[in-house]
Amino acid sequence: MSTAEAISIDAEDRLRADLYNFLGLMLSGPPDQLLLDQCAGLSGDDSEMGKAIAGLARVAKASKTRKVESEFNALFVGLGRGELLPYASYYLTGFLNEKPLATLRSDMTARGMSRAANVFEPEDYIASLMEMMAGMIVGRFGTPATLSQQKTFYNKHIAPWAGHFFSDLEAAKNSILYASLGAVGREFMEIEREAFRMTAN
Repeated sequence: MSTAEAISIDAEDRLRADLYNFLGLMLSGPPDQLLLDQCAGLSGDDSEMGKAIAGLARVAKASKTRKVESEFNALFVGLGRGELLPYASYYLTGFLNEKPLATLRSDMTARGMSRAANVFEPEDYIASLMEMMAGMIVGRFGTPATLSQQKTFYNKHIAPWAGHFFSDLEAAKNSILYASLGAVGREFMEIEREAFRMTAN
């Protein structure tokens, strides 16, 4: 039996990993037409998260890739810097490349994670952290992380700042599509925080 067959991830965790991956993908670069079309095809329900997803789908339907690329650049790249600095170090200390990044690198090494060769952002970039959580859930770095391990990583590296970042993304003056992505991210971070709070250590 192959390792892939041996690892069984329940449906709820697979959905969590998919949402972390989706957020990571949307935040790592401007979406192409295929990804925009996938966003436009999403549907929600009457929950707060469902409404946020439906809102993202509505905006994605009306979005053009060139405009979204300009929006992404204004938010995260800019001339010198974008409107937002989506790094844990910056949100937690006011400076880039500070202690939160060093702590994260140490924890990544302990879990067998390393920065991809084609990624030049510091590892505490929001997109990277979303992808790390997804990978831990499904076992991309070896054995899937236990709920307790996920909770420890989330509480240490994501919970202290990601909700604030997603709220800032919702309110950013250059945000249109990304404002609706911010709403999805903010709701998801709240759901995760509450779910982890209710799990035993």
